[in-house]
Amino acid sequence: MTVRYQTKVESVSFGRLGKLLLRWRGSVYKLMYREFCIFAVLYAIIAAVYRMALNPTQRTAFEKICIYVEENLNSVPLTFVLGFYVSFILSRWWEQLIAYPWPDRMCYLITHWINGKDERSYMYRRQLARYISAATIFVNRPYSVLTRKRFPSLQHMVDAGILSKEEKVLFDDIIEIKEHGKFWVPCVWFMRILDQARQEGLMHDPVGVGSKQILDELLVFRASLGRNWMFNWVTIPVSYTQIITIATYTYFVGCLFARQSLDVTKNYKGHGVDTYFPIFTILQVRPRPLYIVPYSS
Repeated sequence: MTVRYQTKVESVSFGRLGKLLLRWRGSVYKLMYREFCIFAVLYAIIAAVYRMALNPTQRTAFEKICIYVEENLNSVPLTFVLGFYVSFILSRWWEQLIAYPWPDRMCYLITHWINGKDERSYMYRRQLARYISAATIFVNRPYSVLTRKRFPSLQHMVDAGILSKEEKVLFDDIIEIKEHGKFWVPCVWFMRILDQARQEGLMHDPVGVGSKQILDELLVFRASLGRNWMFNWVTIPVSYTQIITIATYTYFVGCLFARQSLDVTKNYKGHGVDTYFPIFTILQVRPRPLYIVPYSS
C-alpha cells in the first residue's frame, strides 16, 4: 500500500520539503538501505585490498581489470530497460486501483429499493451487502497480504459475519477451477436473494425498474471483480522480472570494480581525483520492484 503524505507537505516551502526528504515510512531509504549497506561493505573491502594488500604488479593487474569493466559497463542498457519496466509496473499498478470493485453504488440501490423498516427487509439488505463483501474478499485474498491476514480461511469469514455456516458448507462443496476461482459464487447467491425479496413484495418495484438497476450494477461490479482477478491470474512474465533483476545486480557488481578510485599518479582517464567512496554511483542504486501489487503490506 502507498503511504499518504500530501497533508504533511501541502506547501513547497524549504522546511516542508526537507521534512518530506527525511521521511522514513514508505521512503526510498527504507527500500534501499539493505542493498546500500551490502554495496558499501563490499566496495570498502575491495578498496582496502587494492590499497593495502596488493603488491605493485597485482595492483597494475587490478587496475586493468577495473578499466576494462568500466569501459564495458555501459553495454548493459540498464536505464532503458529499467525505465520501461518501472513504467509498465506503475501503469499496471494504477489500473488495478482504478478497477477495484467498490460496493457503494450497489448498497445505495439496495437501500433505495428495499427500504422497509421491518425485520425482514433489514435481513435482506444485510444479506445482499454480505454477498457483495464476500465476493470482494474472495477476489482480493489471492494477492492482497492484508486481506489474507484478516481472512486466512473461510472460518474467519464466518466469525466476522461475512458468511454463514451453511454458506460456508455450500461454498466448500463447489469444485474450484484454479484458474477461475469461486469469487463469482456470492454474485449468484445475490441474484437468488434479490429475486426472493421481489417475490415477497419487499421491493417497491411494480414494473421491475429497480431490479434492472440493481442487476445492471451487479454486472458492472462483476466485471470489476473479473478484471481484478485477471490481474492476479495473468501476471508479469517472470522471465522479464528475472532479466531486470539480473541486469540491475550485474551492473552494480561491475560498479564495485569500475568505480574504484585508482592510482592518480598513473593518469588513468577519469581517475584524476582520489576518492574513497563512489557518491554518484550510490545515487544510481535502484529500489527493488516491490509494488507489483498495490494491495501489498
